[in-house]
Amino acid sequence: MGKMGLVKELWEFMRVNKKFWLAPIIIVLLLMGALIIFTESSALSPFIYALF
Repeated sequence: MGKMGLVKELWEFMRVNKKFWLAPIIIVLLLMGALIIFTESSALSPFIYALF
């Protein structure tokens, strides 16, 4: 099924159950995860950690 199957299933769940308020939470979690992955070993790490 793959990743797209998971995304499709999550979208169907939100659409059928009217849980659209989950979308911003999921987007923020994905962005935070991407931020952590991309700054893991970069020279910007001290500046990112200073924000939190």
